[in-house]
Amino acid sequence: MVPITHYLILALLMFSIGVVGVIVRRNAIVVFMCIELMLNSVNLTFVAFSKQWGNLDGQIAVFFVMVVAAAEAAIGLAIILSVFRAGQSIETSDAAELKF
Repeated sequence: MVPITHYLILALLMFSIGVVGVIVRRNAIVVFMCIELMLNSVNLTFVAFSKQWGNLDGQIAVFFVMVVAAAEAAIGLAIILSVFRAGQSIETSDAAELKF
């Protein structure tokens, strides 16, 4: 049986990689992937605590986080596609220069 600390350390590493990716990268698609990585690390934490405490509350929360992540991905990719069509670039700094 794997102790809960291993799950939490993995979730911390995943969340840290996601935060660094959001801060450092300028490509909008990579930023969205890093946000998804952060959401998945939170899901891992929810499932680990759900298993530790023996109830399904964490797994139910993971279901709702996944629904929000799917909606975020669909809307985010639509926005990226719209910005790319307008300016031929998906860099986050270039999107600030567009006038809609």
